[in-house]
Amino acid sequence: MDSLAIVILNYNGHSFLADFLPTVLANADGHPVYVADSASTDGSVAFVRATCPTVRIIELSRNEGYAGGYNLALTHLRQQYGGARYYVLLNSDIDVTPGWLSPMLTLLDANPAIAACQPKIRSYAQRDLFEHAGAAGGFVDWLGYVFCRGRVFATFEQDKGQYDDDRRVFWATGACLVVRADVFHQTGGFDSAFFAHMEEIDWCWRVQRLGYEVWACGGSTVYHVGGGTLHKSNPHKTFLNYRNSLFMLYKNWPADGWLWGKIGMRLVLDGLSSLLFLKVGQWRDVWAIIRAHGAFYAHLPQLNRQRSLLKKQQTKEVDLYPHSIVWQYFGKGKKRYKEMPDL
Repeated sequence: MDSLAIVILNYNGHSFLADFLPTVLANADGHPVYVADSASTDGSVAFVRATCPTVRIIELSRNEGYAGGYNLALTHLRQQYGGARYYVLLNSDIDVTPGWLSPMLTLLDANPAIAACQPKIRSYAQRDLFEHAGAAGGFVDWLGYVFCRGRVFATFEQDKGQYDDDRRVFWATGACLVVRADVFHQTGGFDSAFFAHMEEIDWCWRVQRLGYEVWACGGSTVYHVGGGTLHKSNPHKTFLNYRNSLFMLYKNWPADGWLWGKIGMRLVLDGLSSLLFLKVGQWRDVWAIIRAHGAFYAHLPQLNRQRSLLKKQQTKEVDLYPHSIVWQYFGKGKKRYKEMPDL
């Protein structure tokens, strides 16, 4: 068994592999690198075989998204290659830096309770700014809305060392996620119904309910292009984000008496947010939000079963951020993480 395996899930990411895979190999510190390909049609597999012969290739028969793709890839890795103690789940559009792995491994080795951690995620295009997907570690407010140290909604902070500490967070980003392999397999991995987006936040919530912790490692930095597989302007991304946020909240919210009141408030706020799309003529995004709500209702039987099972397995209550990040940001004008109360 390897101590660590770097696994890049790829779907038609030939250009990103050409740009960033050599840097990953150069900074892998001797650990094996895998490319798990989700039935790409752009010649990705042939390119990797021809140019990076030391990379181990896992060929998946179809595109199952981030959630299902990594579930399949890591199961295959364990069965065919003996697994690893830690998995690094790395997006194909990540530019790693020298020494990026060591601080995270040190953090995980020092505390067996940590199930996952992430480095600081900075923007590849504007390298002094934090990037949307995870920034310096994320949190979830009491209505299920997510935000990060270094990024709240559309406000991106400059990295001036203010988040160079190692600290516990609520969720770590799937763009560059280091997970303890035994915990990943113990929990059944990601919820494949999510397909893509927020599945890592759901997983982080679930592992904390089992008593584990999630951390951000301030001593490690990588750069993220963002939107490599599904651009932020794509309405399908809007659909996945709104639907999966409701999935996550319904499955994991602990207080039965408040659950439907909370869901109702979320549906209203989602509806209000669609007005922002209407304002700029993005009708397809409005329709995506409507479809997301419909998909949530359609999945309720499955979500109820998952909710019941998770309640039986739970060993610890998990605290959410007790304020509305929407109100703090839009209502009170607090745009940065350190301006928020009770953090």
